[in-house]
Amino acid sequence: EWGSYRGSPEAPTTTRAVAGGSRRRSNAGAKSQVEGDPLTGKVGLLVQFMLYKYKLKEPIKKAEMLKIINKRYREHFPEIFKRTSERMELVFGLELKEIKPGGHSYTLMSTLNLTSDSDVSNGWGFPKTGLLMNLLGVIFMKGNCATEEKIWEFLNKMRVYAGKRHFIFGEPKKLITEDLVKLKYLEYRQVPNSNPACYEFLWGPRAHAETSKMKVLEFWAKINHTVPSAFHSWYEEALRDEEDRVKAAVTLGAEKDATASESSRDSPATSLTSDEVEAESSSCG
Repeated sequence: EWGSYRGSPEAPTTTRAVAGGSRRRSNAGAKSQVEGDPLTGKVGLLVQFMLYKYKLKEPIKKAEMLKIINKRYREHFPEIFKRTSERMELVFGLELKEIKPGGHSYTLMSTLNLTSDSDVSNGWGFPKTGLLMNLLGVIFMKGNCATEEKIWEFLNKMRVYAGKRHFIFGEPKKLITEDLVKLKYLEYRQVPNSNPACYEFLWGPRAHAETSKMKVLEFWAKINHTVPSAFHSWYEEALRDEEDRVKAAVTLGAEKDATASESSRDSPATSLTSDEVEAESSSCG
């Protein structure tokens, strides 16, 4: 049954902490929230329940959620539901959508732009693209190259630890240093001239092809309840990246057109057969 899923799928306190500035406040706020807020446990239960329903491809009903959180917390359901929705989107890239207005029944839909979402999830049971988009965001905000230490600092805020199996993500170190590297979403390499050896992460070629800095920034902005331009310098870089992508696409299109034009000029003209000439003549007034 769904209750057999165990774990603590907590979301990062805020992605702003990764960007800097509010790191201390974020950590302090997260600590007090987890230690003193009884709603946190109920949110964890609903996250597990929703993942179970997602796996079965069944609708998520409000009546079932109310049973799970217990009558004592019924009046807090709107807040519990809101936090659960945010975590589903942040960690898994899944957005809750009401199936029919006023029907109190929901379904989970991907909010992410990766064209190969099935590859990231394939064989793992649950989507990992939310985690991947977060990792791509950390790398982007750390100057397009993040040390392994910084990546684990971020993952620890999600309660994902190296060497400790996660009930959703499995073995985290294998996931980020092997699985996502093999899929070419991440690049994992030794820092040049480091002794002892230390490693860093970059965007892989598939990440560059299937998403963009602006899309990652939009994802981070959404989960932080703000707009991409609020990230200032990163927004400027994302805009330049969008312009470069447009220029590259235009250049590629022009090259294809030129190649097609040359091919048509080089191909020998075909002469009409006598039957075709006769047919052409008869069709003219």
